[in-house]
Amino acid sequence: MANNRSVRRHLDAFTRGRIIGKLEEGRSVTSVAAEFGIAHSIVSRLWSQFQTTGTAIWGFSSGRPGGTTPAADRYIALQARRNRQQTAGEMARHTTQATGRPISRFTVARRLHGGGLFARRPVRCVPLTPAHRRRRSLWCREHRNWRDNEWGRVLFTDESRFSLSSDSHRILIWRERGSRNHPSNIIERDRYGGGGVLVWGGIMLGSRTDLHIFDAGSINGTRYCNEILLPYVRLFRGAMGPQFLFMDDNAPCHRTVAAEQLLESEDIERMDWPARSPDLNPIEHVWDFLGRRLAARTLPPVTIPELRLALQDEWAAMPQQLIDTLILSMGRRYETCLSVGEIISPIKDRMFLAGHPSQGCFGLQSHCAPCYFFNKASFYASDFSFKLLGIRINAGRTGISDPSNSKST
Repeated sequence: MANNRSVRRHLDAFTRGRIIGKLEEGRSVTSVAAEFGIAHSIVSRLWSQFQTTGTAIWGFSSGRPGGTTPAADRYIALQARRNRQQTAGEMARHTTQATGRPISRFTVARRLHGGGLFARRPVRCVPLTPAHRRRRSLWCREHRNWRDNEWGRVLFTDESRFSLSSDSHRILIWRERGSRNHPSNIIERDRYGGGGVLVWGGIMLGSRTDLHIFDAGSINGTRYCNEILLPYVRLFRGAMGPQFLFMDDNAPCHRTVAAEQLLESEDIERMDWPARSPDLNPIEHVWDFLGRRLAARTLPPVTIPELRLALQDEWAAMPQQLIDTLILSMGRRYETCLSVGEIISPIKDRMFLAGHPSQGCFGLQSHCAPCYFFNKASFYASDFSFKLLGIRINAGRTGISDPSNSKST
């Protein structure tokens, strides 16, 4: 029965007309069905339909009438664009009050989908002032003529926080496809929290430091000198000689008088670094790599000691070719920075939560902000990633400091 109905519906109008014409000539249903190679019941029902309705065209019902008018649909889309954090339920209530006709949140969601708006997590970024943008552009212009061998003498360093607590960021906004980086779709965020461990590392062309994991407590200038500058940076300076260049950002513990005096006494040259520019630092990809490697473990860490050990293991196992490729991307980073008019400095919170694989990446909450590197031609309007050695790396920004210690980067 179902197959016959399907065939009847898919007979084109010309064939239907020929069948009705032969039946009107007095031919039998059986002979007409045999001539066209279709079932007797199909021709019989087609003839009954023609005698009842006067047409052999299969009609489809229009279905349930729409719950909103075109004007109401435009009003729903306007609400979503004016306040992108409104829920579908809130918009349904507002639309009902405005039109006097009750609609459900599911209707609102369908209308928004029809208008090209979908619920997505907003991009998170640190706010940049005009002064920040000027300094970033100036720094990029000063270094745009550097060659690979000059970048190869720089030790890029940074801190990152890995946490066992999770921040799921379940705040969604309504946005159109391809508009991820539009200012109306970005939420500024400048603080990091959660319990875990704070780590420090340094990378350079052909080498890397050991991964240092800080004990609990705030990182001040004294700790930075005793735990980082003396055992790690001074060692690299002695091995490389006067051409060595040390890069760290503008965290308060990095810019103390004690740190400045130590660098001067050890004849360590420090690179000037523009504030709030994690997108220019290649080590940010390394932190993301570590987070993804932790998430890919069969038995992810569930305690702080396990997390410390896993971080050390993954840091040691990281391919040096990955580091070298990231450092050699510096030319594309500053060129893209200069080519983009309004630059936002992306951030990412790296929260590692041990859990079940059904949570997604074993609970690794990774919210990648827009990346402005590796694309000379245009501003990337999507969550950018690249593949290296079969490993997917996403640009972003990690948590920086111990909860009791703030940091401006």
